[in-house]
Amino acid sequence: MSRSLVYQTDFGISDGAVAAMYGVALKVDPALAIFDLTHDIPQYNIWEASYRLVQTVQYWPAGTVFVSVVDPGVGSSRRSVAVKTAGGQIVVTPDNGTLTHLKLLQGVTDARLLVEDANRLSGSELSYTFHGRDVYAYTGARLASGQIAFEDVGPSVEPASIVELDHVDAVRSGDAIEGTIDVLDVRFGSLWTNIPHSLFIGLGVDYGKRVEVAIRNDTREVYRNTMVYARSFAEVSLGEPLVYINSVLNVAAAINQGSFARAYNIGTGLSWKIAIRRAPRIVYD
Repeated sequence: MSRSLVYQTDFGISDGAVAAMYGVALKVDPALAIFDLTHDIPQYNIWEASYRLVQTVQYWPAGTVFVSVVDPGVGSSRRSVAVKTAGGQIVVTPDNGTLTHLKLLQGVTDARLLVEDANRLSGSELSYTFHGRDVYAYTGARLASGQIAFEDVGPSVEPASIVELDHVDAVRSGDAIEGTIDVLDVRFGSLWTNIPHSLFIGLGVDYGKRVEVAIRNDTREVYRNTMVYARSFAEVSLGEPLVYINSVLNVAAAINQGSFARAYNIGTGLSWKIAIRRAPRIVYD
């Protein structure tokens, strides 16, 4: 029985690259159901590819095959792998850090070295720069169609050996929770942090109460203000900032119907730190 096949790349859709991957898969099995996670990952941005996978994979049925191709090292000695997540989904990808968030937050239970020579589209042997089409789309389609089993991809490797990008954990420091701004909610400019709800609730802040948020880039503070901790955007006024729990159950900061990132020129990555604490009480004489 065929399973769904889901593609993610940094290719965009302005040329034929993604369509070629579709074509390869449909030649393997014309009945395959193929979907797109996104093809708008910024070029070469492995970190964002990793985050978009963990944002999505867990909501698909066990057996779904994901092919993620953000591969600045294509043609180099970097490994190709197929992994099985704790939820039973399969991801086929270069082993370059793309699996960081899945490994940390969902769990990888099995990993296979993808032997490229044995899992390659016939006639593509002289192509060294389009493994997304020639190796990953082809192997993903064969897995999704049931033509090969997960174990047929190649020899077993330790899940612990899967490459991880540099990352830090959110921590409690005194009366504050400190973390990083991992990624943006792209269309709306919200800041998605690595602070889990389970850590944030230790501050004892109820919905409707205020928190103080400080953001810095390395050692330079770029923002400090108080804002409401809300269930949703509808609980604050138009243009008002808020802190909320996002769809992956981490803390996020936003402006109601505005872009927090654009308003304050805020980026993402390990240099972008955020600290949240209960707003201090202001006593007037």
